Amino acid sequence: MRGFFAKMFGPQAGATPQPRPAATDAAGVERTWVSSDGLRLSAQDYGGAGGPARLPVICIHGLTRNARDFEDVAPAIAATGRRVLALDVRGRGRSAYDPNPTNYNPAVYAGDVASLMGEAGIARAIFLGTSMGGLITMTLSTLRPDLIAGAILNDIGPEIATEGLTRIGSYVGSGGPAASWTEAAERTRAINGSAQPHLTDADWDRFARRTWREAEPGKLVLDYDPAIAQAFAAAPAGTPSPDLWPLYMALAINRPMLLVRGGASDLLAEGTAARMQSLAPQLRRIDIDGVGHAPTLDEPAARKAITDFLADAP
Repeated sequence: MRGFFAKMFGPQAGATPQPRPAATDAAGVERTWVSSDGLRLSAQDYGGAGGPARLPVICIHGLTRNARDFEDVAPAIAATGRRVLALDVRGRGRSAYDPNPTNYNPAVYAGDVASLMGEAGIARAIFLGTSMGGLITMTLSTLRPDLIAGAILNDIGPEIATEGLTRIGSYVGSGGPAASWTEAAERTRAINGSAQPHLTDADWDRFARRTWREAEPGKLVLDYDPAIAQAFAAAPAGTPSPDLWPLYMALAINRPMLLVRGGASDLLAEGTAARMQSLAPQLRRIDIDGVGHAPTLDEPAARKAITDFLADAP
């Protein structure tokens, strides 16, 4: 599993764009751009409401997720006057799959984000990163620190608990198609139920519709490239776990930050969160009781913390 991090700055390879259907989500507009290695990538663009000009917010999802994770929080942020871009990271959602799985790593993803910002004319932004999205944000802070004005990290830090990595590695890239949305919701609950015990049947149906897509009538598939699992392949014996604290410190220097942590998270330990606070005194923190990895950000406490943080951010 250390392979995901060991390959963070691996080589890029050329790729052929894969056409995907156009977005039809009325809550936002699909924006596309082409990566430096030729992949067609997608983001959902939510125009900010009127009022004083504020920096935009860029939302980046977790390992097996996509931009639909932010379909509630993004419009709420946009209503406060900020433009919001929610990305489909390469290999997920409406973004093309990469024929070279070694490109599924945070350094390449960070380059894709920088390319989007350049094409969209965004010089600086506030970042909201869930899990892998937070790692991408930390990586970007070392490659293009000028792009980041502040950050919200959702249940991620520079030390990642083995328990959580093992759990994620047990399901990523596995599992065949589902025959119905009911089956997809049941399978989604089986994987995530312990982390989200408060969700209702209707919530699980919506969760499934955020993470599965209809490949053809009667055939639902998870909305990501199964090849991303290769990044979790075991590293060679003796390979040390990379030290991600320098990435965190690069992000934390002179920037406003908010940490949202699942109170029952198996990925971000309490001790790691406490150390993050001690090293960055300006870091705000909220723990969402009874929630594991990762908070959906639809929780009232999480939503209020984000709203309050953005009210004070540039």
